[in-house]
Amino acid sequence: MMGTVDESRKADVPARPPRSPGTLVSAWSAELRILLVAALLAAWFEFANHDFLLTNASLVNLSQFIAPVAIIAFGEIMLMIGGDIDLSAGMVFAFAPFMMVFANEAGAPMWLAVLVGLVAAGVIGFVNGAITVWLRLPSFVTTLGTLFLINGITLTVSRGTPVETPGSPAFANFMGAWGYSEILWTVVLAFVMHILLRHTRWGLHTQAAGANPLGASEAGIQVNRLRLGNFILAAVLAGLTGILEGFRITSIDPQAGGNQIMFLAVAAAVIGGTPLTGGSGTIVGGLIGAAVLGILNDGFTLIGINAFTFNIILGAAILAAMVFNIHVGRIRRKGGRR
Repeated sequence: MMGTVDESRKADVPARPPRSPGTLVSAWSAELRILLVAALLAAWFEFANHDFLLTNASLVNLSQFIAPVAIIAFGEIMLMIGGDIDLSAGMVFAFAPFMMVFANEAGAPMWLAVLVGLVAAGVIGFVNGAITVWLRLPSFVTTLGTLFLINGITLTVSRGTPVETPGSPAFANFMGAWGYSEILWTVVLAFVMHILLRHTRWGLHTQAAGANPLGASEAGIQVNRLRLGNFILAAVLAGLTGILEGFRITSIDPQAGGNQIMFLAVAAAVIGGTPLTGGSGTIVGGLIGAAVLGILNDGFTLIGINAFTFNIILGAAILAAMVFNIHVGRIRRKGGRR
């Protein structure tokens, strides 16, 4: 009888990963280190060229680089914590705005057309998740296939021709045409995603499942449901980013986004402290990682260093971040055994 009572009590307790003060301190200290790197880079580029931060045009350019990379990174971080990745995000970026345009041309008001574009992106995320989870394919393989599939669909339906972004000026300014609207969207989404990851059952279970899938499953966590939901979330965020960018540049290009924006988002996540091996990661770290990439990109441009050098620095930064994350993880595990 006592065994039955104890089992019922255990069933009533929601499974969640342990969150010791040391874990929280280490997470925040990692973010503070990345923030310090971003601040030092900004100070160095400002010293090298006083137009880096002190002009409105430079700040707008910087924010417009950071915003799309960061928003897509938020979705990738949720996936990467669970041990997955979405290589098709850059193609969803281009696909969703065209679905929005088609809905608007069919007579839907702009707010509904935007919703249609996001739903279309979510459907792609569902397909990615369903194939990965139910057919047990690696997410790398699944999303590599949908990457080409979605790109082909977008080019076919658009005939490879850009279209003008619809909507009134006021709606366009709200959605990205105003210089700082995209970064405001990014800050709001970062806050929401941070709450989701750190203070809801969904986020806590995602971290637990990423750290120990078998243990999480045995504790009653619906691991496959979490993975499927995170694929949908990542695709919706990629679609929203494409829509925001379409309003910003007043044109929707079927060749927009692509692998470049996806790899920058993954790089921002890795630099921000999310390992590709899964189990940990932070939204704030991804935002700061995107800021580091933006500072490097704009800073190199202003001081006259070409894009090839940026790619060298980017590759070195990813390797350094991965080596650092792996060794820090090993040190923590050794410390936990003592």
